[in-house]
Amino acid sequence: MRATMGRTSDRSPEPGGPDPLALVTRVGNALRLTAVDALAVEQGLAVGMTLADARARCPTLVTRPADPVADAHALDRLLEAMRHFTPMVALDAPDGLILDISGCSHLFGGARSLAQQARAMAGHVSRHAFGPNAMAARALARHGGRGSDVAALPVAALELDDGALAALRQAGLRSIGDLAKRPMGMIAARFGEQAVTRLRQILGEAPSPIAPRCAAAPIRAEARFPEPIARTEDVMDVIEDLLDQAARQMEARKLGGRRFVIRLLRSDGARQGLAIETGQPVRDPAAVLRLLRERIDTMADPLDPGFGFDAVLLAVPRVEPLAERQQAMDGEARAAEDGIVALIDRLGIRLGPDNVRRLQPCDRHIPEGAQRLLPATQSRQQPWPIVEDRPPRPLLLFDPPQPVAVIAGVPDGPPQRFRWRDHLHEVRLAEGPERIAAEWWRRRDGHQPGGAGKTRDYYRIEDSDGRRYWMFRHGLFGEEVEIRWYLHGLFA
Repeated sequence: MRATMGRTSDRSPEPGGPDPLALVTRVGNALRLTAVDALAVEQGLAVGMTLADARARCPTLVTRPADPVADAHALDRLLEAMRHFTPMVALDAPDGLILDISGCSHLFGGARSLAQQARAMAGHVSRHAFGPNAMAARALARHGGRGSDVAALPVAALELDDGALAALRQAGLRSIGDLAKRPMGMIAARFGEQAVTRLRQILGEAPSPIAPRCAAAPIRAEARFPEPIARTEDVMDVIEDLLDQAARQMEARKLGGRRFVIRLLRSDGARQGLAIETGQPVRDPAAVLRLLRERIDTMADPLDPGFGFDAVLLAVPRVEPLAERQQAMDGEARAAEDGIVALIDRLGIRLGPDNVRRLQPCDRHIPEGAQRLLPATQSRQQPWPIVEDRPPRPLLLFDPPQPVAVIAGVPDGPPQRFRWRDHLHEVRLAEGPERIAAEWWRRRDGHQPGGAGKTRDYYRIEDSDGRRYWMFRHGLFGEEVEIRWYLHGLFA
């Protein structure tokens, strides 16, 4: 039995960065550390410590906000990867996995070799331990050192509440071995039944079963023929029938396919393959078949049946939830939306999935970072956030913002005229400023005067010709040595 725990000690704020790193989250009215790297541990920092105490001990500490949802997704992906070593993999939330390697370790050169391969596959710094049962392995991984001697573990390995642990220490019981020498009835009467149950599980005197996560059955369909078939239309008819079978499987699980893979097995042993990806989960056989025909039309080497195909295999390796939706009264709007999705899929088939991109909103207040380009088949379509109290944004943004020469009436006032692209513009109207502070938590010196992240004061400008601009003053007077102006966007 083996327990593996993911850690963050392989993370650093920048390549080669020497500063310790910690993840923080708000608990009550205080920010507390939820994860620390090896450098932070060397500085005496620990999970649960308040951020104020941590900075008092380590002023150079670099922090990032914790993301429990992303951590859970990463742990799920790690669990799926560990199925390479054993089918019996259980989640030990929030940051661990338990693997039952009984009868599996010899396939990988022994338990320690298996652990090294698992660590290399995970790509994270981890801590592991081996034990005769799940609770022993878990306790050794989280609270122990080297070896498999559970008697040397501290009583904290029982993971009782703070009051019970304090009572155990006051009674002189410091280790599992000390506690195991006492009568179980006395332990239950004084420290509770839970202490006895966990003690017996760690010692192997009580069962400690795990609940392995069963892998979902893959969505597949296949057709084998007594005689080879050679006509392309016959092959497409077979593929359509396989898509119907896969659709019924996905409908039963409320799933839709995002990637469909076809394997054609020729009678001479050669194999040919087709693969398509869709922008949204689908299970309509007709829609998938249209994309497959598009894919065949764009192939430089069309399907060569040779002496015929003996079998056709269909797999849907990538699926996502797809609930049934009721047809709305605005059928035209729904049809238009479906038409856009179909267009994206067809363009992706013809031009390549990475060449068709979609803007995705990001949770950042810096204008140039509020969106990013992602392949349309990989990004999820989601509505753009609407901020009611925010001034309007221009339709066109320059990346990067273009420098302009500005003449202002007062140092911290709006511009009266500016020169852009060797042309002088007289300002007729100006509205602002809208102040956007720097993201100081993303830069070490961003919160300090003169740091790389500076405050921006944005103005909406209209010149004498009626053209409207969006420009900002980079930096604050009195804090910066040199103040610069930039044109960031154009209004329609």
